[in-house]
Amino acid sequence: MTHPDRPAWPAIPYASWSGTHATVHMWMQIVGKVRLMHAPLVNHWWDSVLYVTARGLTTSAIPHPAATFDIEFDFVEHLLRIRVAGGEEARIDLKPGSVADFYAGLMATLERLGVPVTIRPRPNEVPEAIPFDRQTDPGEYDGEAARRFWLALLQVHRVFEEFRARFLGKSSPVHFFWGAPDLAVTRFSGRPAPEHPGGFPNLADWVTREAYSHEVSSAGFWAGSPDMDAAFYSYAYPTPEGFADAPIRPDEAFWSAEMGEFFLPYEAVRTASHPDAVLMAFLESTYEAAADLAAWDRPALERPPRQLERLEDALAIP
Repeated sequence: MTHPDRPAWPAIPYASWSGTHATVHMWMQIVGKVRLMHAPLVNHWWDSVLYVTARGLTTSAIPHPAATFDIEFDFVEHLLRIRVAGGEEARIDLKPGSVADFYAGLMATLERLGVPVTIRPRPNEVPEAIPFDRQTDPGEYDGEAARRFWLALLQVHRVFEEFRARFLGKSSPVHFFWGAPDLAVTRFSGRPAPEHPGGFPNLADWVTREAYSHEVSSAGFWAGSPDMDAAFYSYAYPTPEGFADAPIRPDEAFWSAEMGEFFLPYEAVRTASHPDAVLMAFLESTYEAAADLAAWDRPALERPPRQLERLEDALAIP
């Protein structure tokens, strides 16, 4: 259900911010790799992700031999905030400029704050993995476009969190992977999966196999590309027989044989009279198709409807 006190879902057609998207994507990869270097390895690479905040995206606390620190993209004031335990803080303006300058500035700032970090300075999951320090072309940054994307993330994050709460089995946090980039939430059957074939651009196959070590139904929100505007996706690994032909809601959802996933255009959700309900229908129907066709033990994995009703009653505001 939508609520009148919540902001509308913003329009984010890819063509309107493609240059900003390209710049911010590389910035996110750099910051994500900083976290990856010092956070302890967690299954499925959950140690590498970013999280949605009331101002943007954060690494959360990063353990470092010198001091714990965090990094946050602030899309309200358009700053990158670096905070170190003990009170030290630095800010880097988010503005047009080269990826190389952003990379050099962040590394120098971490050094100055006493938490130096060395990363593999090459992006992942992109066709051309040009090292960050060689990306010297001027990069675009439209602060209003970045803010609209963050506002969309806030809306999606809220619905994803509700969807995640309905599952009692193992599930991922709602988190932001900087490779694609995408906001994702994943449910697990509890069974091991067959070895993944890999094949993602500039990503080692052993990395992919760790990510897909167990059977999943995964959904997410993707920012778009020149070929497709922002969209929601849902897939299962391994893909159960008949999944592509499953009846999925709403009517605007479709199967991509090329990608092996269901998609729902963000615009179809944004412009619906009840965006939350439309998105939840997509999340639930794709999960149900995956779980039923793969014979998941759904009664053991899902929160009973009556329990959900009691929780909603308990949390209701008088």
